[in-house]
Amino acid sequence: MARIRPAAALGRRLGALSPRRRWFLGASLAAVVALLGALGAPALLSRLDSSEPTGYPAQDRLGTVLLVPGYGGGTESLDVLAARIRAAGRQAEVVQLPDGGVGDLNQQASVLDGYVSDALKSAPSVDLIGYSAGGVVVRLWVEQHDGSAKARRVITLGSPFHGTTVAAAGAAAGAGAGACPAACQQLIPGSSLLDQLDAGAPATGHPPWLSIWTQQDQTVVPPTSAQLPDAVGVPVQSVCPSEQVSHGQLPTDAAVVGMVLQALGTAPLAAPDPSQCSALRALSR
Repeated sequence: MARIRPAAALGRRLGALSPRRRWFLGASLAAVVALLGALGAPALLSRLDSSEPTGYPAQDRLGTVLLVPGYGGGTESLDVLAARIRAAGRQAEVVQLPDGGVGDLNQQASVLDGYVSDALKSAPSVDLIGYSAGGVVVRLWVEQHDGSAKARRVITLGSPFHGTTVAAAGAAAGAGAGACPAACQQLIPGSSLLDQLDAGAPATGHPPWLSIWTQQDQTVVPPTSAQLPDAVGVPVQSVCPSEQVSHGQLPTDAAVVGMVLQALGTAPLAAPDPSQCSALRALSR
């Protein structure tokens, strides 16, 4: 028996199909060819082979940086950091919190979502920097407002994700006298808000996240409250061992500013090592 070549066999199979099926097959092949022409075969293969999770902002699309103040809503130190970010060529805006920054953290997260929506009207992405309790606000926003699909990456500075005993001391002093308003109550270790956040992490996921804190923090006690599952955690002193940084100095410290500027780039987030201390300080100038 003569050997049938593959092309001939394919021709016989196609010939055995009904006219309607042959038409459908031809139309499908034409659609595939058109798609390859529009996207380019390499680009299409790259998309199919991409290991980047779908629904997350692309890490190479830099947009607006939003800075979220801490308890009390003061913006002075974040204004300094925002100016340095602008000098590096990025757009940056400091969020104005409602109720003087001492009201319900959930409401603050809703206000933050409004800033994000406005920023995304003219920018391809947002990066968020949360200082102190502002980092908890950012975490609430990620959980409650689909932040993983909106934020390219997050940086937090001395944020009490697991509370601070200073808030507990304020509550013990007498909330009736105004010593511990709503946000203070929510920042007490073991509060219902913090417990709910911990119960939801890390299963709910979050954007690439860098958490920076200082071992000398006397406001967020213990300082390790700034640790967050699945985040890159960096005590300042692990990079610059001799750095003297209080809680209030975090947004303006040279080494911290250098770490923030580096993290706002496109390289994967990673904890710096002591060999980078001088370079990071120089980056902040």
